[in-house]
Amino acid sequence: MKTRPGICNRKRRFPTREEAEAVALQADVTLRAYKCALCKQFHLTSRTKGLRVPRAV
Repeated sequence: MKTRPGICNRKRRFPTREEAEAVALQADVTLRAYKCALCKQFHLTSRTKGLRVPRAV
């Protein structure tokens, strides 16, 4: 997912995927964590169209 600089600056950043997913679980809507190519940290998104579901470990 490509994030534009203006969007990246407005979104909350998480240093690890685990921290982002912990916050996502508390939300009222379905959120997914992704690594931003710009800031190299993790953001949350509600978009799921055309995205692959992460593999279970």
